[in-house]
Amino acid sequence: MAKIVQCVPNYSEGKDLKKIEKIIAPYKNKEGVKLLSSEPDADYNRTVVTIIGNPEKIAEAVIESAGIAAELIDMTVHIGEHSRMGALDVVPFIPIKEMEMSECVELAKKVGENLAIKHGIPVFLYEAAASRPERVNLAKIRKGQFEGMPKKLKDPEWNPDFGKAEIHPRAGVTAVGARMPLIAYNIDLATSNIEIGKKIASAIRHSGGGFRYIKAGAVETKGIIQVTMNITNYKKTSIYRVFETVKMEAKRYGIAVTGSEIIGLVPMEALVESTEYYLGLYGFSKEKVLETHLMD
Repeated sequence: MAKIVQCVPNYSEGKDLKKIEKIIAPYKNKEGVKLLSSEPDADYNRTVVTIIGNPEKIAEAVIESAGIAAELIDMTVHIGEHSRMGALDVVPFIPIKEMEMSECVELAKKVGENLAIKHGIPVFLYEAAASRPERVNLAKIRKGQFEGMPKKLKDPEWNPDFGKAEIHPRAGVTAVGARMPLIAYNIDLATSNIEIGKKIASAIRHSGGGFRYIKAGAVETKGIIQVTMNITNYKKTSIYRVFETVKMEAKRYGIAVTGSEIIGLVPMEALVESTEYYLGLYGFSKEKVLETHLMD
């Protein structure tokens, strides 16, 4: 059976749609590559792209797109709410069908090496592809962001896995990794007080004593505060459980939760579980979803 890998490259451009179209062009009308979604966000000044397909074809497309991003995105003038260190900021590979995690790790290494050789972009490997324990967590790699990277790379402990220990002058630094599927999820708070958002984010994330599989922070966007997070294992930390916990924490500060959003794609199983909870269904599963059978 054919191998299928998913890749979710994140680009530090969410405002200029013409630039974004050029950057994602290598993912369109390319044999072995299917573009599932492209989601630009002007406030974050970031675009999250989801592609799926043949591992070798996906790798080729990412490398080509990275070159275009390096030409079109100037990180020296980039401003956005999301943490970032490069034009092509992060590239995770996710095993979908007939793929082992070890194969995604090798794919990450291949792409990382090519980004350094072909485009002069220093690359850190993270998550399952990490070369050392302190590089597993993407947040530790990205700490300091683009502006702090020149100094960070001078530290021998932070020599990149591929490329020279100096940033690309426009495109910065890229992290390439391998991981299991995660859910990028944001919850809106009816407040403009960023400190409240930070306290709620701290309460739910693992490092603050919250859920084991939550990484969370707070940003100001669209005139409100968002608790922005990654659910790194949706089977052990459900969407509805996180949403209800944020609502509970928000009550402590006399504010309401006004909505939430999912960035990128989400496994059907994660939505089924939340549907089951909110509708009080019993005996419900994805087998009762019509579209499940249409995919057979």
